[in-house]
Amino acid sequence: MAPAGKVTGFHKEGSDWFCNAGLPSDITVVVDDIKFHLHKFPLVSKCGKIARICEESSEKAFIAAFEEFPGGPDTFLIAVKFCYGLRVELTPRNIVIVYCAADYLQMTDEYGEDNLLSKSENFFHKNVLHNWKHCILALQSSNPVIARAEKLQIISKCLSALSMMVCTDPGLFGWPMMMYGSLQSPGGSILWNGINTGARIQSVESDWWFEDISYLSVGLFERLINTMETRGIRPEILVGAIMYYARKYLPGLGRWQSGQSRKTRTFASFSLTPAVVDQKVLIETIEKLIPEKKGKSFCRFLLGLLRVALILGVNQMCKDSLERRVGMQLEVATLDSLLIPAYSDSDTLYNVDCVERIIHHFMASESRITLFSPSSLDPETSPSSEPLRKVAKLIDNYIAEVASDIHLKPRKIRSLAEALPESSRPLHDGLYRALDIYFKAHPWLSEKEKEELCNTIDYQKLSIDACAHASQNARLPLRVALQVLFFEQIQLRTALAGCLHVMDTESAPAGPIPSDMLGQIVQRDGWRTVVQVNQFLKVDMDNMRSRVGELEEEFSKIKQDMKRVTKSHSSLSSPRLVARKIGCKLVPRSSDAQPDTVDITGPTPRASVEQAHRSHHSRHWKSFSMF
Repeated sequence: MAPAGKVTGFHKEGSDWFCNAGLPSDITVVVDDIKFHLHKFPLVSKCGKIARICEESSEKAFIAAFEEFPGGPDTFLIAVKFCYGLRVELTPRNIVIVYCAADYLQMTDEYGEDNLLSKSENFFHKNVLHNWKHCILALQSSNPVIARAEKLQIISKCLSALSMMVCTDPGLFGWPMMMYGSLQSPGGSILWNGINTGARIQSVESDWWFEDISYLSVGLFERLINTMETRGIRPEILVGAIMYYARKYLPGLGRWQSGQSRKTRTFASFSLTPAVVDQKVLIETIEKLIPEKKGKSFCRFLLGLLRVALILGVNQMCKDSLERRVGMQLEVATLDSLLIPAYSDSDTLYNVDCVERIIHHFMASESRITLFSPSSLDPETSPSSEPLRKVAKLIDNYIAEVASDIHLKPRKIRSLAEALPESSRPLHDGLYRALDIYFKAHPWLSEKEKEELCNTIDYQKLSIDACAHASQNARLPLRVALQVLFFEQIQLRTALAGCLHVMDTESAPAGPIPSDMLGQIVQRDGWRTVVQVNQFLKVDMDNMRSRVGELEEEFSKIKQDMKRVTKSHSSLSSPRLVARKIGCKLVPRSSDAQPDTVDITGPTPRASVEQAHRSHHSRHWKSFSMF
């Protein structure tokens, strides 16, 4: 039998490995269909597993097959070289696999002093656990043997070491100092000739480790985040790491994260390959990791995550959780991030059902908050009313944006509008604008469908400008236009009364101004606008008077002609009957002395405004027969 010291190495013939010992082999080990032609003595002196196989076998030469050997043939070759006394190099990239292979072959000190298992363990504890880069490399290479590495507590020790190094200065743990520059370590310590001086630079980035851990697999990344959380790392920092990891492996997520890109570091001596990630598993894992956090950028991230989740078709529980998380902070969402396209077989352009569910989640969270509020709080001034108003404005803008979709049904629009309570909208101008856009894009809607949609609008909450627009809007049903005109008259009277009241207050002696009067004085410019509109209406009324005068002159001529023709019939001498027969309506004059006419005095200013306003906005302008 050839001594191990005379072995010069191994060579490969075809797919089989042979030892350069000059003696025929007496044991053949098969690993993944690769045969190793070896000798018993070097293996039995180091490997407990092979020693027991030899004891159980009575044959001088036999074949042993190892199923699911950690690391495969390459790792077995390292173990065999160690048994033959050849030089074996342990590195952070192969230490975990060699460690597991030594455990599999039972290469303990019982079968030889300073055996491979003890060497691997010492290298792991002394060289890997105290170095950030080596820990990352060891974890990344552990994926093929993750189960056995977990059994040997290799994974948990690496994760614990990484989380500890994140909490402290990484320069104290053997960080390659030249990786990010020659003057500063990643943790912020100032370097002098590569030596950590201990001095700190004030501007320390807390995200220096985001890029490094992004090379881990999803499972290891999840465990690392959980380990860091138990060590007390702040949730906002962990959220940053999670968002960084998600953007790296979900390319579609970056489309909705404008301005959120992060500079990617390049490594000269830290060459890592990105992990192979199942995107569906990644989204489901990230959904479990992200904490309950509020913020505009975080809400945007959640909505982007929801978009990708709908594209990939993740499980329903994950989608429901994402919608609930978005709903809890809907008041900080933006319109562009809320426009989620419909990726299913739906005919609509946008996923309106998803947004409606998000609104319901928001209302459910708001109701839970208000349960703890004192009952004496005014709902108009309570803290929860401000988020509600923001959401109402957002949803009104959302409805206006999706209203141009010709496939969007009226019931969808109505369900979106009615998903929020009436108290959420101090003004209904946004809702009116959205419905007007919808009516313009859907001219085939029936009057009944339009009226059902218009029932969601409270006309008393329309501004004067919105009322003026609605009263002349030909797309609105006639009944709705009449209601708008009625409430517009009320608003004009209230505005004019308030304007006069403010003017009287200004002419009064100086004194303390009540708080409610301050609001009217602040809105003085609004009342001035109302007065200007009133002047325009008076001009229209004067034009109408001149036209009525012309009609009266024409009518007097017709009356004289009729008198000459109908002298023989006294009953036909009445101009009113004649006019009624020919379809004209008599316009009374103040100079008419007949007993059946009405004496009309000059109109008062308020009556003139109301009459002119009705004439100006009447939808039946063309049906006035003589005009």
